[in-house]
Amino acid sequence: MSTTETAPPVTAFMLVKTTPEWLAMTPQERVNAFSTQVVPAVKAKTTGVRSRFYDTEFYSTRVTDVWVWEADDHNAYQLLIDALRETPFWDRYFEVVDILVGAENGYARTYNTEAVTTIAT
Repeated sequence: MSTTETAPPVTAFMLVKTTPEWLAMTPQERVNAFSTQVVPAVKAKTTGVRSRFYDTEFYSTRVTDVWVWEADDHNAYQLLIDALRETPFWDRYFEVVDILVGAENGYARTYNTEAVTTIAT
């Protein structure tokens, strides 16, 4: 991987745990709640963010899901968090257990070197 490749400067790993209210819903009710209450709020108040969602409940009791967010910059990330906090996602459907924020291969950009920790086989 070359250091000239562009990558989102801010990546956040949001570790969450489902709440009893979320689990009491049927799967279709969950999809509807997320689609109508969370997604529109994020889209209306943010730009330059992307996400991926990982289920972890079958491997962890501390967190049930990990939501990975990539933001173009720190302002986009801040707007994202503000938007999420104004929806039922935050502390109603999910408990936000921890947020780990970093920059992918930040050391490589700092020291102007190749990203030696990126491995592909």
